[in-house]
Amino acid sequence: MTDRGIEVVRAGALTTVQDLGRPGHAHLGVTCSGALDRTSHRLANRLAGNPAEAATLETTLNGCAVRVTADVTVAVTGAPCPVTVEGRPAPWGAPVRVPAGSVVAAGAATHGVRSYLAFSGGIGIEPVLGSRSTDLLSGLGPEPLADGAALPLGAPSGPPSHSHLVAYPGPPRSLVLPMLLGPRDDWFTPAALRTLASSSYRVSTASNRIGLRVEGPGLERRGAGELPSEGMAMGAVQVPPDGLPVVFLADHPTTGGYPVIGIVPEEALCAAAQAAPGTALRFTPVRPRRPLVPHQR
Repeated sequence: MTDRGIEVVRAGALTTVQDLGRPGHAHLGVTCSGALDRTSHRLANRLAGNPAEAATLETTLNGCAVRVTADVTVAVTGAPCPVTVEGRPAPWGAPVRVPAGSVVAAGAATHGVRSYLAFSGGIGIEPVLGSRSTDLLSGLGPEPLADGAALPLGAPSGPPSHSHLVAYPGPPRSLVLPMLLGPRDDWFTPAALRTLASSSYRVSTASNRIGLRVEGPGLERRGAGELPSEGMAMGAVQVPPDGLPVVFLADHPTTGGYPVIGIVPEEALCAAAQAAPGTALRFTPVRPRRPLVPHQR
């Protein structure tokens, strides 16, 4: 443990170390991973005086609490939640100076799912394949936080910022996901495409960092059979045999054999990462001007 670090007092339901991920390794079977809500991750780092690629803590639903071993600046963004330092209220969405030995806590999200805690200097663990992110699917990166764990912090690289305190819309109360149809939309009946465009879904409790799962009407295929495995991208909307779409998020598998009916653009995935179970969801599919990839039935 270096002089600058954090000690985990309360790990929460699922708290992981995340940065901007490890792109470029899909050929090795390693997905990008990284912060699910990258807008909130970047904002937390700006407020704490860090570069965008510094590692933060990503909490899930009920937050976490850590003790700092040196004077640090801390910023909490993402899902709104109560923030305290030594039990006293502190601002959310703003840089807070925390003295050495103090406990900073992010409480349960008032709405949304994931909060982000940035510390001046960033989480300073050793990177794996160029990233400090926890990848829950492959097991790369550090383990999810556990009570009593200790993590080092890096050296501060800049002053905290007070220029980004507003202009954040917050987690969605309802979710509308744009979708480019293809490359395998021709595996589904015209009725299925109408269902996709007109139906209301809800976010399932089975959602996680791998994918956003939904509850609602299933999508009917044109026929039986399965595809050979093919590459999968973040934002791909895969439809397994139960007919319910799954939106792949940062820890998604790099290959899959179920047909991909469309792709959600990456810029829309931050809102998906903050959609709590039960959130109303609609897809707005559009056909791209040219096919996403050439293919045959």
